[in-house]
Amino acid sequence: MTEIQVSLFQLDNYGPWTTSPQPKPEPDLQTLQARVYADLAEGVGSHGGYLFYGRFDNLLGVTNGLDTTAHRTLQEQIADGYPVTVSVGIGTGETPAAATTAASSRLQATGSAQAPGRRNVLTGETTATGPVQVAHFDVVGVTEKYTDTENAYRTQMRMQETVFELSSYLYDALGAMTHFVGGDNAIAVSRPVETAAYENALSHIAETTGLGLQVGIGEGSTAVAAGQVAKRSLEAARHEGKRIVGPRPQAAGD
Repeated sequence: MTEIQVSLFQLDNYGPWTTSPQPKPEPDLQTLQARVYADLAEGVGSHGGYLFYGRFDNLLGVTNGLDTTAHRTLQEQIADGYPVTVSVGIGTGETPAAATTAASSRLQATGSAQAPGRRNVLTGETTATGPVQVAHFDVVGVTEKYTDTENAYRTQMRMQETVFELSSYLYDALGAMTHFVGGDNAIAVSRPVETAAYENALSHIAETTGLGLQVGIGEGSTAVAAGQVAKRSLEAARHEGKRIVGPRPQAAGD
């Protein structure tokens, strides 16, 4: 059975830090959030995982390949370098949605993120075996249609709306976890599925937003391994003028 591993990294005592001894300026908060994310993303990535910034004080990672020791090391690095600590809930499941539910439930069972006594909690088992499927999406023609002609903020909103629509669709259809990763790109992580599932997603986005997408799909034992294949597949899609390039074409007769 496919098993995806998701880790929920949740900052401890973050709320009190933002207001003690008095409310801190917003740039201070944004700087801390960015630096914590960068350090955790680098650490997770060094073990083959993907970390997404999410809400910044709550970060979700696809962590197939990270064992308990690796998680502990990341916690120690944050505790040593920042005025906050990070607790982690680890969950596994057949889909990212199921694994995220498990990770969230395990961490919630240890106490609130605002609980004064919660520090560096680590809960859950690192038992996932994969494989992981990554789909790397690119919005077609954004530079010509928007970046070079439209107000930059309106272009940003357009990308956010498109990624939200894609994320909602793939979550409901596949239990996938989709995140905006900059520019006009989004990454979805799922269990292995046939390319027909992504054909349906691209058609849905075209109908609801009027925008075209291309996607490259890859599989691997870790998110990074799958993501590198997905990146090469996306480059092939661009070069060949295809909507989808990936490892699981629809079975004959389906």
